Amino acid sequence: MQLRLLIPIWWATFLLLGAGALSCPAQTADELMGKGDKHDLTFEPNRALNYYLKAAETEPNNVPLLLRIARQYRYLMAEAKSHEEKLKLGNSALGYGQRAAKLAPLNSEAQLSPAITYGKMLPYEGSKAQVQLSPLIKTAADKAIRLDPNNDTAWHVLGRWHQVLAKVGVVKRALGGLLYGKLPVTTQEAAAKCFTQAIAINPSRLRHYIELGHTYALMGNSTEAKRFLKKGLSMPNHEYDDPELKVKGRETLAKLP
Repeated sequence: MQLRLLIPIWWATFLLLGAGALSCPAQTADELMGKGDKHDLTFEPNRALNYYLKAAETEPNNVPLLLRIARQYRYLMAEAKSHEEKLKLGNSALGYGQRAAKLAPLNSEAQLSPAITYGKMLPYEGSKAQVQLSPLIKTAADKAIRLDPNNDTAWHVLGRWHQVLAKVGVVKRALGGLLYGKLPVTTQEAAAKCFTQAIAINPSRLRHYIELGHTYALMGNSTEAKRFLKKGLSMPNHEYDDPELKVKGRETLAKLP
């Protein structure tokens, strides 16, 4: 009888002790961000988001965290198949980037994040939205550069803005102006200056060389185009969209005389 009474007591004690041993303390936002960063470095956006979004539940106004989340959604946007899905993920990235920009008006990276996302979304938007987004990209890039003149990504974004706008033909620009509002006028020379500045600040990023080479190709300067394209193509991949940029570089190079 005594033995039967002792067994339930022993079992209850075991369960209580076991539950305490098995329970884990809640992870801090910094710990979750650290785990997410490991997946960010290996370009695994879904896994990174598992940790970043949990961290955001406890620190919703953490600007570096919001920028990380926006970046993961841009990665997922690149992987999406349909235009609708790309825009949906782009809007998610935009939301987090805009929150970061609002929270940190003097942070160059925070101000730039929405511009990067706008640029990613632009090819999938309609003509009216493209016209409306164009000044937002430039305004954000200009502000990011004012806050940090050594932000090479901001110079790159500004270079892409000039490059894309300079390619718009006279007829398309006129029609667009009639329907949606005037598009800014710029030149490929302005784009080249931005990419050259980006290289001067950070010469280790192949994106700057390939876009500068592409710009020279658009200017009809085959010699300089080949020089910078070959330089960019010879560099190792380090960033998420480096392989895609190399495809663009090889296509541009193949078309040069």
